Amino acid sequence: MTTDEHENEDSERARSAAAAAKYEKWKENGVLLRAFFYIAGTHLFAGFVWLLFILGEHAEK
Repeated sequence: MTTDEHENEDSERARSAAAAAKYEKWKENGVLLRAFFYIAGTHLFAGFVWLLFILGEHAEK
């Protein structure tokens, strides 16, 4: 192999590693965003159920 071929392989590996790192970061951000929405949604639902109990407690019977 010539020096040029080694440099081409090295640059290709570097691009591949950079692309893999970018993809992993993208997946990580997706997981964080999904977790945020699941947690926020669960809290909103729990707040709604809590509100129903409060309103039911003060309802005329």
